[in-house]
Amino acid sequence: MSFNQSVIDEFRANQGKVGGYFEGSDLLLLTTTGAKSGAERTAPLGYVRNGDQLLIIGSNLGGPKHPDWYHNVLAHPLVQVEIGADSFEAVAVPAEGARRDRLFAHVVASEPGYGEYQENTTRILPVVVLERSDPAPGEGPAEVRSLADKLVEVHVWLRGQLRHVGAEVDAYFEALAGYEGGDREGAAPAPGLGLQIRQHCLAFCQTLEIHHTGEDAHMFPAMEAQNPHLKDAFERLRAEHVTVARLQQELSALLADISAADPELFRKELARMSSELNAHLDYEEEALLPLLSEIPFPPGPPAGA
Repeated sequence: MSFNQSVIDEFRANQGKVGGYFEGSDLLLLTTTGAKSGAERTAPLGYVRNGDQLLIIGSNLGGPKHPDWYHNVLAHPLVQVEIGADSFEAVAVPAEGARRDRLFAHVVASEPGYGEYQENTTRILPVVVLERSDPAPGEGPAEVRSLADKLVEVHVWLRGQLRHVGAEVDAYFEALAGYEGGDREGAAPAPGLGLQIRQHCLAFCQTLEIHHTGEDAHMFPAMEAQNPHLKDAFERLRAEHVTVARLQQELSALLADISAADPELFRKELARMSSELNAHLDYEEEALLPLLSEIPFPPGPPAGA
C-alpha cells in the first residue's frame, strides 16, 4: 500500500483525523479526474482557509514540476472534496496575477512552510480556490426526493455556472478598461480573470455533456417507451441536445480568445448563447418534471430484493 493510500484510508476511517506526519494538520482529500486517463485520482492535501474559501497549493514539496492533481483540475475543474465527515463537489479555480499573490501571502502567514517551498523552486506555486458547488440559499429543492428534484438540482447548478461566467466576463472587461485607461495600480492586468472564466466554462460544459449523454443513452429511451404520446417532446429534446453541443463548442471558442475580443460584441454573443441554453433547460423541465416527480431518487432496491 502506498503512503498516500494509507493516509486516505486513515482519514476516511476516522472522519478526517490522521496521525503521524499529518497529525494536527488541516487536511482534505481531493478527488480529481485524470487529465489523460480520465480515471479518478484522490490525493491528501493540506489546505488553508480564507474566510469561507478553501485554498490548496500546488507545492509538490518545492519540486520543479506542478503536482499531477494540478494538471487534472486544469483539464477537469469539477472535483470532489472531503473534509472531516463532510463531502461535497467544488469547482477548482487557480488564482492569477495580483489575486494569486494576495492569497499566497495569506497562506504563508498561516503556514510558513509554503514560503520555504516557494524559495526552493523557480516555478510559481499555484494557489487553487475550491469553490463549493452547493446552490445558493433558496435555489433548488430543499431536499432531493425524486428524479424531478434531481433534475432541478442539476439545472440550478448549470444556471449558476452560466451566471458565474457572465459576472466574471463583466469583471474582466472592467479590469481591462481600467488597465488600458492608465489606472494600473487599482486594476488587475488583462490576463487576471482569464483562467477563472475558463474553469467555470469548462465545469459547465463538461457537466452539461455528461448530463445530456446520460439522458440520451438511458433516461429518454426508458421514459419514451412508457410515454409514447410524448414522442415529439423527446425528439425535440434530442435535437436541442445537438444544438446545445454546438453552443458549448462556440462558447469555449469564444472564451478562449477573450483577450482579443471586442467587449460589446463578446457580451452580446455570450448573452445569446446563455439565453439559448437557459431556454433548453426551461423546456426540459416543462416536458419532464411531471413525469419524474413520481420516481424516487436515489432509486430504491430492485423489486424482490
